[in-house]
Amino acid sequence: MSVAEFFDMGGYALYVWGSFGATALLMIAEPIILRSRRRSVLKRVARIIRMKAEDAR
Repeated sequence: MSVAEFFDMGGYALYVWGSFGATALLMIAEPIILRSRRRSVLKRVARIIRMKAEDAR
């Protein structure tokens, strides 16, 4: 089996490499999205705590 045949994947290269690419993209994007959501939730919680502390005065 040559390298060209390997990368051709028996005629299914578009599907195989497309699947690998989509998976890699999602595996990279998910931690980035989760980090962004975590930051926004922490900011929201801090704002709520601050508002409750001001109301308690």
